[in-house]
Amino acid sequence: MAQAKPRPSRPTATVAGNTGARSGGRLIADALVAQGIDHVFAVPGESYLDVLEGLYAVREKLKLITCRFEAGAVNMAEAYGKLNGRPAAAFVTRGPGACHGAIGVHVAFQDSTPMLLFVGQIPFEETDRESFQEVDYRRMFAPLAKWVTQIDDAKRIPELIAHAVDVATSGRPGPVVIAISEEMQKHLVDVPDIGPAEVSPPHPDPAALEKFRALLLKAQKPLAIVGGSCWTEPGRAAIRDFMTAWNLPATVGFRRQSLYDQTSETFVGDLGVGSDPALVAMVKEADLILAIGTRLGEPVSQGYTLFQAAKAGSGSGVPIIHIYPDAAEIGRVYRPALGIVSDLNVFALAAAKMAPPKKPVWSAWTRELRALRLAGQAVPNYEGTLNLAQCMHDLARLLEDDAILTCDAGNFATWPPRFVNFKDGQRFIGPTNGAMGYGVPAAIGAKIAHPDRQVIGFVGDGGFLMTGQELATAFHHGVAPIILVFNNSMYGTIRMYQERTYPFHVSGTALTNPDFAKFIEAFGGHGEVVSDTADFAPAFRRAVDSGRPAVIELRMNPDQITSRTTISAMRAAARPAATPPAPAKRPAKRPAARPKPAKR
Repeated sequence: MAQAKPRPSRPTATVAGNTGARSGGRLIADALVAQGIDHVFAVPGESYLDVLEGLYAVREKLKLITCRFEAGAVNMAEAYGKLNGRPAAAFVTRGPGACHGAIGVHVAFQDSTPMLLFVGQIPFEETDRESFQEVDYRRMFAPLAKWVTQIDDAKRIPELIAHAVDVATSGRPGPVVIAISEEMQKHLVDVPDIGPAEVSPPHPDPAALEKFRALLLKAQKPLAIVGGSCWTEPGRAAIRDFMTAWNLPATVGFRRQSLYDQTSETFVGDLGVGSDPALVAMVKEADLILAIGTRLGEPVSQGYTLFQAAKAGSGSGVPIIHIYPDAAEIGRVYRPALGIVSDLNVFALAAAKMAPPKKPVWSAWTRELRALRLAGQAVPNYEGTLNLAQCMHDLARLLEDDAILTCDAGNFATWPPRFVNFKDGQRFIGPTNGAMGYGVPAAIGAKIAHPDRQVIGFVGDGGFLMTGQELATAFHHGVAPIILVFNNSMYGTIRMYQERTYPFHVSGTALTNPDFAKFIEAFGGHGEVVSDTADFAPAFRRAVDSGRPAVIELRMNPDQITSRTTISAMRAAARPAATPPAPAKRPAKRPAARPKPAKR
């Protein structure tokens, strides 16, 4: 296997040539260029006018993407970082702008995505007067970001932005928030730019690799869970080669479908929201867990039920080998039999070199798990005219080999992972923190990052009307994603939980929607409405052929609340006391009013 850099390298940046006094706003733009940042996603604000002027000066090196809503801008930057393994920057104005953008910071934090968020700030001389839109961002973003800082001295701009990139991309990647005070951006200073630092990533201890191999050879039913972020192509290929050579069953963590070739005979499914119950039951039989890059959080562990919680002085019931780039995460919830601190790509390259056993004793176990995966992909005979399982099968055949698929949060998001086997060159990304409103901006950010690749966005009717207006950004910047809107006229996930806990009582979850096809047509895009299974594939082909941003509205059977159950079935299984509420009494009809005599 060809060797490659373990992390995505930042683009080579030229830091020479900038001499003499520069404003703080120009220094910020030049510092981003020096660090290899090539995209900025922003909603403009008066609090960083001087940065906008600086970005104008470097417009040939740094592309400014003007967005319509701060949450959309930050989610675009997050999707860019998730796909490329290196950060984009987002800019928002102070106060309301920062609050709107905070959701994207939370996505980047829980998804371990490198990202920079710059927030315009009040003049620092006005601090603590509750000035117009004043917020203390160190306090606001402290639990949401890896690091939060504020630049009040323009001389420190190159230093602090360089460090911000280092923090965002090292260890467990994540977001960094940088507040930039208003008057600092106007100050003229003469300081040199700072380029990227070459830092060797953490390598696995050779002794730990030997123990890793020994523990694996003792297992009868091992299972790998692949997760994390910033995987490179060589790293992905290496972990696939390792799994294949050892014939190990591989799952992916919640919304980490991008990380493993699902056409492989070793891929057995995903662990997260909407996982196959049959797979979850089999995971409980595993006698060794290889947690490679995954955090073993609440979705992966099925609400902390799959593994035994850490107890002082004891290991878990099933041995866990946890490989992670940040030592602080290893043993945080589950005490491992072995923890290995390593860059994930470096570990994968090392694991691929391990000599596998000639006849793994778990081969039958792997085949059994793979058979479950294939059985779960069979198309059920759903009621209604639109069978989404068949639509997903049709979509899989129509996707290009390097297609990128983005996903919002909601019950609809379980259809693609169940019924599509994503190929090695394809990518499927979504928010592991369950943030609605992610899918459309992420699709636009993905198309901006990779304009030559096919990009499909999945979103529910609820999530679409949170950030669907960002399609204006797609038109403005000349990119054409295709958005599939799953329309069941409700907040489906909440309705599901509502029916489980309070059957028959529908409260606050019903929605009234527009014609989504006409919505995109109002921009000059391509719109389709699909209510029958046979109409989906032709509609998708027409959307692709249009070459324009497109929306395909999928009008679902609202009773089919997930791919595995219906509202009717949930109600039928409800406790006997859960009876339908009595129909509301209609008010008695009033006698028709007598017509008044016409005036003469």
